[in-house]
Amino acid sequence: MSPLSSFLAIIVFFTAILVAYLTKQFQNENLNYSSPNQMKKTNTKTKVKAIEKEKVVAETLNGRFAMLGLIAAVGAYLTTGQIIPGFV
Repeated sequence: MSPLSSFLAIIVFFTAILVAYLTKQFQNENLNYSSPNQMKKTNTKTKVKAIEKEKVVAETLNGRFAMLGLIAAVGAYLTTGQIIPGFV
């Protein structure tokens, strides 16, 4: 096994661990926002616009995957010299 293929195998392994961790965090955040008492109004004079729990979780997940994509692009550029390896 060449050093480059072993390096890429390690990168794939760490990426799989990171995706598993983010999935677990997503499930925990989804449980946090599922509480019905969290969006309860305490003062009726104050108008508070409630944000749906799905939107908050979706935006958080979107940001995490965007950062994961940027890290993957930098890693691909550092290892191969191209943003998308094999694509001219």
